[in-house]
Formats: sequence, C-alpha cells, structure tokens
Amino acid sequence: MEHSRRLFLQALAATAAVRPLAAQPGDPLGVRPEFPAAADRLYLNSAYIAPVPRAVAAAGRAFVDAKMERPISLGEMQRAADRVRAQYAALIGASPDEIAFLYSTSEGENIVARGLGLKKGDNVVVDELHYNTTFVLYRELERTLGIELRIVKARDGAVDASDFARHVDRRTRLVSVAWVSHQNGFRHDMRPIADLAHAHGAFFYVDGVQAVGMFPIDIGAAGVDFMAAGTYKWLLASFGVAPFFIRRDLLDRIPLDRFGALHVERELGDFRYEIYRTAKRFDYATPAFGPIYQLGAALAFLERVGVAAIETHTVALADRLNRGLRDMGARVVTPLGNRSSIVSFSVDPARDPAGYFTKAGVDVSIRESGRQVRVSPALFNTVDDIDRFLALSRDIVRG
Repeated sequence: MEHSRRLFLQALAATAAVRPLAAQPGDPLGVRPEFPAAADRLYLNSAYIAPVPRAVAAAGRAFVDAKMERPISLGEMQRAADRVRAQYAALIGASPDEIAFLYSTSEGENIVARGLGLKKGDNVVVDELHYNTTFVLYRELERTLGIELRIVKARDGAVDASDFARHVDRRTRLVSVAWVSHQNGFRHDMRPIADLAHAHGAFFYVDGVQAVGMFPIDIGAAGVDFMAAGTYKWLLASFGVAPFFIRRDLLDRIPLDRFGALHVERELGDFRYEIYRTAKRFDYATPAFGPIYQLGAALAFLERVGVAAIETHTVALADRLNRGLRDMGARVVTPLGNRSSIVSFSVDPARDPAGYFTKAGVDVSIRESGRQVRVSPALFNTVDDIDRFLALSRDIVRG
C-alpha cells in the first residue's frame, strides 16, 4: 500500500507544479493554457459541462495509476475525502461537519423532500426558473402524498422575494430555488427569500450547481438551510460527487432513509453501532473516490485563481455578450445587469441554431426545442471569444 500511495502523492505533486498563473493579453486570469478545450474550439458551454484544467485531469490519472499499481487503502481514501470536505467547506463558508458527499445535485433535494415528512395539505414553493428535477420530484409527491406544488412565475426573466411572498403561507414546508437558473442564468437574491421562508416556519433549499465556483459564496449570510451542488460545471471537476450542505442545527431534522457501513463512527460491540452525528451521516456507502480526488485538485486550482477574480472576469464577459446581443436586435431572456456567467437568447428554430453553431466550431447549449441559445463563458474565455461569438451570431439573429 505504501508503494502505491507514494506513487500517487508523487503524481499529485507533479500536478501542483504547473506553470505559474500569469495574466496575458486577453487572458487576465492567466488560465487559458491550462484548458486545452479552449485551444481549437470556441467553448462557451460551461453551464452544461465545464472542461477541466490540466491539474484535475492529472489528479484523475494519478488515482487510476495508483489503483493499477497497488490500490490505495480505504482509510487513506477516507482521510483524503475529509481533506476535500474541508476544502469545499472553506469555499462556501461552512464547517466540514456540515458537508456530506452525495452522487448528484438531485439526490440532495430528494433527501430533504423525503426527510421533511411532507403530508397532505402541505405545500412546497418553487419558481419557474428552477431545474427540471424539482418539478418531477414535487409533482410526484403531489400525486403520492397529496402535497401542493406552488410555482412562482418570473417577470422579465427574474424573480424576487415579493413574488414568492404571494405563495408562502403557514402550510409551506419548503421554499426551493436554483441559486442561478440553468434556463437564463438569473441569479437570485438569496437572503430575502430565506428570511421569508423562515418567517413562515419553512426551510430553504438551494440547488447550487450553477453557482458554486462561479462567484464567492457565504452560505450562512445567504440563509441557506440545505444545498447540493454537482461538481462537473463551475467547480471544474468530474461526475459522481456532489457536496451536500446541511446546516449543523438541522442534522437531526432529516432522518436517514438508508444505512451502510460507512455510517459507523464507532462500534459498540454485539453488532451495535454509533452513527456519525455530523453530515458524514449521509455518506453511507463507498463514494466515488476518484472524482473526490479530482475535486480536491479542482478546489486547489480555484483557490489559486480566486473565485472573486473569476466572478469579476466572467460576469463582465456575460454583460458584454448580453449588451452586444441586444444591440443587434436579439431577444435576450437574461435580465440586463444580472451577475452570473450565463446568457440566453431566443432564435427562430427554423434557422437550425444547433447545426449553425456546430458548423462554426462553437459549443453552446440549444434549448427549448431549438428556440433558445444558452451561452456560458468561463474563466478561460476572453473578450475576443465574446466578440467572435457576437460576429457569428448576427446571421442567426437577423437572418
């Protein structure tokens, strides 16, 4: 075991010895060389799947190589996972004992919804900018439990606490939002919605997959009770691991619905066990350790670059894109002045936007049956990328 661990640590050390990040003309964060995906295509689709930097790919290879040579022990992998847990907690302003490792963003909301003991007459309030899983989940709970799903309509692509207020009452058990909408990139003002929910005795759940890594997060200041976030978008990592935040004083509020050997903090004898009282109580089985190691490398990379610097750079790119599209007459569905890295605009599906952008070597998301284009510049994108996209878009906007 020591041999494989040594090989793995040597490989990880090599990933850390990347070239210094230095601003270059057009690349103010100095990160573009770390993203090969940016070399031969115009990649503007990180809200779908973000390319990983070289260090994250190297961490993944190092893990697989170690498993090939002589697998790392379970205990060492668990200790590494705890180090990554602490890294993620620091990123969002939480404590490591408030972080569990789930498999996907959707798993988090399912755990919360099932754990609240919802019953007939209760209601859950969401807005129409939320992710699809949320609607599938609560429509099914309407059918099976008799709860009511209340959906807040957006106004000009935005929603605020006053819109939620008309739907929240004494029977509301949960208010759920996507911090940043995957549809149009709208970034919610979190605290007023959290305060509204808490004033009515409801909990506040957040889908953070389009937010964490895009801009700095203070989970306590935002008033969030629960949040899950997959790591293959703005966290620059892989599939198969999704950190789940649960506020410390709510750990006993969500009962476990499954059990396994990794729940055990202490063996009591006679086949009796003491289960973790921290968020590790949700880590019931062997996690995807490879993606967790990759997440550790990604978090270290984000720390080097600085998430505040990423926000400044990418939000400015998105604003340039938003204004440029409006200037050419596009119907932009992302509010002007919105502080996220996602911009969506409407097109005529008869112009075949998917074929058009694919032929041009541009990666974007085509949504709503070809009626909407979603563009999401990331830290490795540049002003030149945005201007090139705007030039390419003139035909499809005006055609």
